[in-house]
Amino acid sequence: MTTTEQSLLLDARDVTMQFGGLKAVSDVSLQVHAGEIVGLIGPNGAGKTTFFNCLTGLYRPTAGNIAFRGEPLPARSRLVVRAGMARTFQNIRLFHNMTALENVMVGRYTRTKANAIDAVLRLPRHRHEEVASTDRARELLEFVGLGAAADVLSRNLPYGDQRRLEIARALATDPTLLLLDEPTAGMNPQETREAEDLIFRIRDLGMAILVIEHDMKFIFNLCDRVCCLVRGEVLVEGSANEVQNDPRVIEAYLGTPDLVDEEDDDA
Repeated sequence: MTTTEQSLLLDARDVTMQFGGLKAVSDVSLQVHAGEIVGLIGPNGAGKTTFFNCLTGLYRPTAGNIAFRGEPLPARSRLVVRAGMARTFQNIRLFHNMTALENVMVGRYTRTKANAIDAVLRLPRHRHEEVASTDRARELLEFVGLGAAADVLSRNLPYGDQRRLEIARALATDPTLLLLDEPTAGMNPQETREAEDLIFRIRDLGMAILVIEHDMKFIFNLCDRVCCLVRGEVLVEGSANEVQNDPRVIEAYLGTPDLVDEEDDDA
């Protein structure tokens, strides 16, 4: 087995997701290796989030194969998380009536073994894991820059902080691959720069990252490789520089010059 094969985390082959007569994702293949940051781009409706949902067990693909760390992808989302893959969502999904600390602890519980009886009776295993989960959650809040907000209800946090809190909760599951769905959506330029720095620091911890993003400057500065989807299919994949300068990608986002000229003439 080669070094490249040993470092392969995610191996998605010919993934198709069909809803009735609509193919939202069609024969998409993508590989992610340890330590990589891979970008997934494409116009609205290209199938990016649907593909994420297939990878994380929210959808069961109509066709194709997905392997994670050399094993077939589990069929349930919670088992995908336990296998070492975690994600954030395009629309923030926090527990708004819980504090920042409690939100991160929710993610940590995927790595605990105490059951309901342990918790009700406050048995030693539950008490030990509760202390360990609290300590780890505080470490992660510090890591993402929210150490001072541990006791703040998540609904009262600024938008950018809520994005970072969702990342901290995902990190609490101890992933080897982190999937980020539009992590800078709605952020100002300063928050975007901070998000970029945070993602690099996460990669430096040894994690691989797969990220969906519409901010092209952000994605091309960030990623080792970029895959562009259009109408549910892979248009092009390569280095950030190759994809950025590919005329097919420019056309997919802006349309063909001839078409633009024709529309201007008709007007």
